[in-house]
Amino acid sequence: MERENPLRRPLLAAVAGAASVALPAGALYFYNAAPRAADDVSRPAAAAVVPATASAARAALPDFSALVDRYGGAVVNISVKGTVKTSAQGPSLPGVEPDFPFQQFFRGIPGGPQGNPRPVRGEGSGFIVGADGVILTNAHVVANADKVTVKLRDRREFEAKVLGSDEASDVAVIKIDAKDLPTVKFGSPDSLKVGQWVVAIGAPFGFDNSVTAGIVSAKGRNLPDDSYVPFIQTDVAINPGNSGGPLFNLDGEVIGVNSQIYSRSGGYEGVSFAIPIDVALNVSRQLQAGGKVTRGRLGVGIQDVDQALAESFGLDKPKGALVANVEKGSPAAAAGLEAGDVILAFDGQAIETAGQLPALVAASQPGRAATLQVWRDGATREMKVKVGESGKPAALADATAEPASGRLGLTVRPLAPEERESADLPEGLVVEDVDGAAREAGLQPGDVVLAANGKATKSVDDLRRIVSGSKEHVALLVQRGDSRIFVPVELG
Repeated sequence: MERENPLRRPLLAAVAGAASVALPAGALYFYNAAPRAADDVSRPAAAAVVPATASAARAALPDFSALVDRYGGAVVNISVKGTVKTSAQGPSLPGVEPDFPFQQFFRGIPGGPQGNPRPVRGEGSGFIVGADGVILTNAHVVANADKVTVKLRDRREFEAKVLGSDEASDVAVIKIDAKDLPTVKFGSPDSLKVGQWVVAIGAPFGFDNSVTAGIVSAKGRNLPDDSYVPFIQTDVAINPGNSGGPLFNLDGEVIGVNSQIYSRSGGYEGVSFAIPIDVALNVSRQLQAGGKVTRGRLGVGIQDVDQALAESFGLDKPKGALVANVEKGSPAAAAGLEAGDVILAFDGQAIETAGQLPALVAASQPGRAATLQVWRDGATREMKVKVGESGKPAALADATAEPASGRLGLTVRPLAPEERESADLPEGLVVEDVDGAAREAGLQPGDVVLAANGKATKSVDDLRRIVSGSKEHVALLVQRGDSRIFVPVELG
């Protein structure tokens, strides 16, 4: 049931990486959720309009009772028994007792549970997607579980078998031995609009079939360790026990699987995330068919394009996925992609942010040909790439540099032959001292400058010439340890 969720580590993406949402000092929590409902349902009836006052009439609010009556029976409570690593001295979270049953869901928090294994219990939710007992839930709900028990709304209980689990998408499929169960119907997340009402049913803190409602806050959110999933963000109240439950639209259609919240305290604070149902169903089908999930892969490390990088590469506005690294022998390398290319579209779908690319590539069938629209040397071009199969994706470039005003401020030297051999680099300039704008931008001694504004820097003169020909910004491609990142530096 333990799933590590470090907020600061690089994302792992199907394309090798994608930019993540920069979150303040909080943590993402995985909270268990609910099942799946019946066949057809009409939009729930609206509540009675409050009588108009002398000033104005108040608009009616939606009544969710019909939706809950129709589909609440397809939402299940899931309880698990297993073992997790816990601190020998107990958790350091304020107000949390050592035997608190949801400790395994507090991930990504300094001082969170770790250490020697011990038995634990946990609860989550799920929803029935097959009348024969197939249930969809979160992978973290059933991870490392020794026993999984499902309780229906009519209080019948069944022991469940885990058919498959995919940690990368946080989707799992379980099955109970039952027939003629109520099921949900599915909607399209693509038709969902920001601001629309949505409803969650789950078992927060073990309270079965609890209903909460809110609106869609945003779509296509990419979180720090979930680069495959373009999350739906809502303000629906989600708490421990809600994970794995359904998120409904007002037509009674499931459009998401509740998965995580963002919180500084461990409790709900108005920011919840759900896995789009089309992503979850694709994973579910593959798990049931073959027991594993196959994803497409390009083999590039990417990062977002900010204003400074856009100006450095001659783009009219910040957009696309900036290629920071191309893996040797990867599909991207075979297609001719290079560091400094900006991917603007994948198979005709525009890429506004780097976070959009991994989900599109991951959903592509390995072996198929895809078309990329790429910005290079001030112009767009089309490139064909044969999508590979995802194994262990490369890490995302950690694009945390901040541009600052001033001169470049770098003291560099060419790599020595032994350094080139050790680092497996053909050329580059080692940073020995950092000052001024380069320091403010985040450059460090020991970094290796490989290119500036997309042009290789084989010598100090190369770097001087490129910088002298730049206007307000220069984008440096830097090797730092095992990662490559583009660092925009604002020039005086």
